[in-house]
Amino acid sequence: MPTYNEIGSLEATVERLMELPLPGLHLKIVDDNSPDGTGELAEKLAERHRQHGKPRISVLHRTAKDGLGRAYAAGMALAVEEGAHFVIQMDADGSHPASAVPQMIGTALSTGAGLVVGSRYVPGGELAEEWGWHRRLLSRWANAYAGTILSTRVRDITAGFNLWDRSTLDDVRLDSLESAGYSFQVELKYRAVRAGHVAVEIPIRFEERRAGASKMSFAVQLESALVPWRLRLRNR
Repeated sequence: MPTYNEIGSLEATVERLMELPLPGLHLKIVDDNSPDGTGELAEKLAERHRQHGKPRISVLHRTAKDGLGRAYAAGMALAVEEGAHFVIQMDADGSHPASAVPQMIGTALSTGAGLVVGSRYVPGGELAEEWGWHRRLLSRWANAYAGTILSTRVRDITAGFNLWDRSTLDDVRLDSLESAGYSFQVELKYRAVRAGHVAVEIPIRFEERRAGASKMSFAVQLESALVPWRLRLRNR
């Protein structure tokens, strides 16, 4: 769970996760030196949630805001190094439903999929009513654009709520990913599918963030537009 200035939403999101009946769940928060105190709050939450003396939450403090993709890669690589069998990506802003986590794990176990996507764009998937037509159109277009160029057949290739089997992460080589921003989601799924791993999508309801501001800048949007072509040309 990467964070940057998410002090208004982190605690509620963490509490929903910790309430799940999953004793093997461990949350790793990756904070990019948030000036609003998010990192300090994460440490307090880690101290609050201990099981038999062992923490259920750990915090990776990075020294600078270095991009969502790099934050994810650092946290996911560390989780694999520490022995995680499955690694789930999830935003801290409350947009991803914690209640879907057990279903994601169950889907991975029952299907053998290397990747389970919490999808907005399969039957049953939804976007919160607060999303205006412009954001809906942009999101749909971004998925159609990247999906058409890369031919992955993943309907929500830009989704940030994903479960990965550790063998899939070993094959995609997290330390070699190039995308720094949101396009990390596209590059990682593309590499997984090209490596022969099966992706299964389950429907989720994607909510509006509870607090704070979106990190989607023009530079991030530009990178997202260029990355599919770069991947396609490199792997012709």
